Amino acid sequence: MPFMETPETAALLHTLFLIAIVAEAMTAALAAGKREMDWAGVAMLGCVTALGGGSVRDVLLGNQPLTWVEHPYYLLLTAGAALLTIAVAQYMHKLRNIFLLLDAVGLVVFTVIGCNVAIRMGLPTVVVVASGMITGCVGGVLRDILCNSIPLLFRAELYATVSILTGLLYIVGRRLEFDHQVVMGTAMVVGLSLRLLALRYGWSMPKFVYGGNIH
Repeated sequence: MPFMETPETAALLHTLFLIAIVAEAMTAALAAGKREMDWAGVAMLGCVTALGGGSVRDVLLGNQPLTWVEHPYYLLLTAGAALLTIAVAQYMHKLRNIFLLLDAVGLVVFTVIGCNVAIRMGLPTVVVVASGMITGCVGGVLRDILCNSIPLLFRAELYATVSILTGLLYIVGRRLEFDHQVVMGTAMVVGLSLRLLALRYGWSMPKFVYGGNIH
């Protein structure tokens, strides 16, 4: 899979990444507010949520340096966005739909970025898919764990499924050597559409319910 990322594509992906980490940090700040965290907790949760997926991916894959170590301003950007949320929290409910959209955008953008990292490292396809899913989903898992909630990833919502599908479409397109911009755009549009449709119509994965005694 030759990597043919143009400067324009890289710039677009980076812009979407910055928008996504800001949105993730702000939604994390709201979760922190519901748990009555102090300002330091708000800033920390914002950073962990926005940058945690990429950090866990890089640690697992041995990809150094970590993104926020290489670009320290990511910490300032996400912490600042989280703290800004405190000032505008009373208006956030009016922007709920916008943040749901940005969260969905973040999911597919993080997924593609995670896949690219693993592809550059020459890793097997299953690891590439896992790298995309970890990048897209683990930040939210860390947020929910720190907020003492069941992570969204482990509930019935179409979240990890969307990430996996996005990653698979991207990888297949790359292997077939289609135009990189077309492949990236198609994978993200399909993933984004599925996530938004799932939110709109309440689509979910089957639940496993067990009420028996394990002893």
